[in-house]
Amino acid sequence: MKLRSIIVDDSSMQRIAVAKLVNNHPNLTLVAEYSNAIEAKNGIKNNNIDLIFLDVEMPIINGFDLLESLENPPQVILITGNPNYALKAFDYDVTDYLYKPVTVDRFHASVKRALTKYEHMQTEQEEDEYIFVKSNLKKRKVVLNDINWIEALGDYIKLVTPEANIVVLSTMKSFEQQLPEDKFLRIHKSYIVNLEKVEKFNSKNVEVAGKQVPLSRHKKTELTEALYNV
Repeated sequence: MKLRSIIVDDSSMQRIAVAKLVNNHPNLTLVAEYSNAIEAKNGIKNNNIDLIFLDVEMPIINGFDLLESLENPPQVILITGNPNYALKAFDYDVTDYLYKPVTVDRFHASVKRALTKYEHMQTEQEEDEYIFVKSNLKKRKVVLNDINWIEALGDYIKLVTPEANIVVLSTMKSFEQQLPEDKFLRIHKSYIVNLEKVEKFNSKNVEVAGKQVPLSRHKKTELTEALYNV
């Protein structure tokens, strides 16, 4: 896992120092460096950024002004030479706060905190992913992560979850289009499995949450590749 990072600092010397730390870290990718907040704001808007290393003291628009102008800011590690900003930093929900000159150990501790927060945010997102289905003439919310597999039943499909089996009027094909491709795979004309619930498989069957479901011969390679990427 690599966090896509940018550096925002009006000091070229400071940018070089932080860039060196970022480039030497195995979990960071340096996307860009900016010398002012206006350029940085455009860069954040046009790129998918996970983490900003942000200098507080910049002319015209300072680091806090930049944070206030962002609608949905990524994680932020503030960098400053002034300890008086520490309290204000936490009003902006920053991930961490580094004093200049930044030491390697302190930098690594900050990145570790950012990685933990990122993983937590990703897990929450996955758990919250859901769809609405119509079952027994009622709309029902189904969390995608709760589905073990989906099974064809003539004109209906059955969503198998640990709590209940939910029968929905739908074709496999149209339901498959509602599911995220990286999490679900159709392994047979009558079965779609949640890749995260697959425990083991052989050339004929897949074990999902302790139960066996059939595997089409021509789907084995696709399943192997999909599980490798989960």
